[in-house]
Amino acid sequence: MLSRGTLAEYAGQPVEPDRDCGLCPRLAGFRHVQRAAHPDWFNAPVPTFGTSDARLLIAGLAPGLRGANRTGRPFTGDYAGDLLYDTMIDFGFARGVYRADPDDGLELIDAAICNAVRCVPPENKPTTDEINTCRRFFAATMASFSRLSAIIALGKIAHDQLLKTLRVPLARHKFAHGAVHTLDGLPGVRLYDSYHCSRYNTSTGVLTPEMFRAVFAAVRQDLDGR
Repeated sequence: MLSRGTLAEYAGQPVEPDRDCGLCPRLAGFRHVQRAAHPDWFNAPVPTFGTSDARLLIAGLAPGLRGANRTGRPFTGDYAGDLLYDTMIDFGFARGVYRADPDDGLELIDAAICNAVRCVPPENKPTTDEINTCRRFFAATMASFSRLSAIIALGKIAHDQLLKTLRVPLARHKFAHGAVHTLDGLPGVRLYDSYHCSRYNTSTGVLTPEMFRAVFAAVRQDLDGR
């Protein structure tokens, strides 16, 4: 496991919340409502997808209501997953065919995906307190990776969650699509920023497939050169 900088204190700590985690009362209450309405859905904190020997970690915001919250796998079941997994396949970070189903047989290669907040938030908007509370799991997840070399932050919340986990001032590394950061608190690991691959961002032109692919191309070149 990583033993670098501030992550060392999280080594060996739980990386996933309990299925009935109640640390965030609002999120727990929302889950209970969804369980009653959709008993066949996953409706629980969504675990990391991938293995602890991955060199690339992709950090998202939180599970989508009808996406990962329904299926139990990050970015699975909504539009964001279509763009993310197709791009990962194209750049050799996944193999198989993505069918928006956790049983589609898709495998990640040298990569893993987790969210800054593990539970679905109402209107896809976690509060500051919820982000802070879930940081213990995000940090423990990062500490569990033995070969971590690159992180793609999908959106500013994931970017900020990472910096706060490392106790790095946000002003030192400002979020910008396509930006690459060398992290003092995590030697040997580069942070790559991307706008989130949500339907809203792509439909409004904030993020194009070409812009998204450019981030993965940079990561691919980086990892292949090490």
